[in-house]
Amino acid sequence: MNEALPDVPEVRVVGLPQLTSGFDLVERLDLPMHLKVHGPLEPLGGEQLAKLAENINLKGRGGAGFPFHKKLRSVAEAAIKRGVRPVVVVNGSEDEPACRKDTVMINRAPHLILDGALLCAEALGARTLVVGVTRESTQRSMEAALAERGLSNSRRSALRAFVQRNPVRMVTGAAASLIRSIDGGPAIPPGRKVSASQNGVGGAPTLLSNAETFAQLAIAARIGPERYGNTGLYDEPGTVMLTVSGAVARPMVIEVPTGVPLRYVLQLAGAPPVPQGVLTGGYHGKWIDAATVNEAIVSRNSLDAVGGALGAGAILPITQETCPLGESLRVAQWLAEESAGQCGPCYLGLPAAARGLEDILNGGGPAALEALKQVAKNVKRRGACSHPDGSAMFLESTIKAFTDDLAAHVLGNGCGRPVEGVLPLFEGGRAPTGIPGGAEEEENGPARQKIYVDWTLCRGHGLCADILPEVFQLGADGFPTVAQAMVPRYAEAKALRAVRRCPALALRIEEDTRGQDTSRNNLPVLSQGRGRRALGR
Repeated sequence: MNEALPDVPEVRVVGLPQLTSGFDLVERLDLPMHLKVHGPLEPLGGEQLAKLAENINLKGRGGAGFPFHKKLRSVAEAAIKRGVRPVVVVNGSEDEPACRKDTVMINRAPHLILDGALLCAEALGARTLVVGVTRESTQRSMEAALAERGLSNSRRSALRAFVQRNPVRMVTGAAASLIRSIDGGPAIPPGRKVSASQNGVGGAPTLLSNAETFAQLAIAARIGPERYGNTGLYDEPGTVMLTVSGAVARPMVIEVPTGVPLRYVLQLAGAPPVPQGVLTGGYHGKWIDAATVNEAIVSRNSLDAVGGALGAGAILPITQETCPLGESLRVAQWLAEESAGQCGPCYLGLPAAARGLEDILNGGGPAALEALKQVAKNVKRRGACSHPDGSAMFLESTIKAFTDDLAAHVLGNGCGRPVEGVLPLFEGGRAPTGIPGGAEEEENGPARQKIYVDWTLCRGHGLCADILPEVFQLGADGFPTVAQAMVPRYAEAKALRAVRRCPALALRIEEDTRGQDTSRNNLPVLSQGRGRRALGR
């Protein structure tokens, strides 16, 4: 089994370092060392900054790849039109198990990121700068960097700057989730699609981009567009930060110029000479097969052209010895668990898609394959955020990339290979603790409760599926498809609500005592009138 990646894995560079300059000297570049390595940075006007971003074709490095100069101009225009101060937000929420490049940058070169963010804040006339993080290490590093610059959240400061720490969940990294949390709400998408450039933090126009994007801007501002363009491809100049893991001898974060062959990057990390496939772009990305790997180069356009994706910069090969569908099923199940639980395409569709892939592996035949295709199609473009879309893209890519294995499972007795678990997931299938000592610490733990359906009482009202979709789905007959199931920790309150509201009194919750000391923790069966105290709360 592949263990979870550390916050700061090994860092390598191909060619001359830009973002990783100074990494060979110290573990973390504090402000004096940062200035010694990179030198001072002169401020730029708003249009100068936009032209710089346009000249180097800078696109967001968080996955979506939106042109930065368009975002910058949109925020400036909205702020001028409304006569309000905009806000600058650095998104350092890297919550995918296979991604570490932004975490590495925040831990080792936080001032390069702040350089780019402060350039934008000054050019836009912003008075608020927020850095969104989810890990304890990134919070410590960025708070130290702000203090080193004399920046604080004091009302008397010319620029109020602070770190926003959120739980480690896949949906936390969505722009709308981060903005909502900064405004004091939960770190989940608000259920409606609003442009941050027009209506972001506190309703103000907000420039929000990925941590690496701001660091790239800081490099370009120092060396100029011509020198920046001497590295990498003509149409995608500069370098790219990648996280390489999966079936490799040396998981690493690597800075490479665009245009480097993908196979060379894989060789540096000790990947198999002929991988069965490579997942590009992370768990919202796409698979490419072994033959395609030899054609691909590190660039957004090249990977798109061969059916892959640069996405969040995660590259994950798998060996010929593992079942690719089984590996993908582990990821699909994790993606389903990462739902915010607030829109049907996500909290109903993604578990259904994972079950569909599992049905294929268990010999469900052509009907199971068609069902999976239909579910993946149905969840796209219907969610409150991009999580269902990215998850559906991953599943559709899995079906397309591994046709031989798919045929072996659909038409035969399977591929005969084990699942090695080479794709990294967080320990226990859940994310690490988001906020020490907070409610999230309990929510991310192993399940403690099991919910049961009493078939002698159940009348198929279906209310349980509405309240607790993480556990219950209704079959064609209108009745729940499971008789008993474990309750995720984060859904325990909803499970209790489902028990209380069942019109037929057909549900009950019991403590799951497997692996526990039952002599000290033997909780009674819950009836509808029992409160949270009986749940061990």
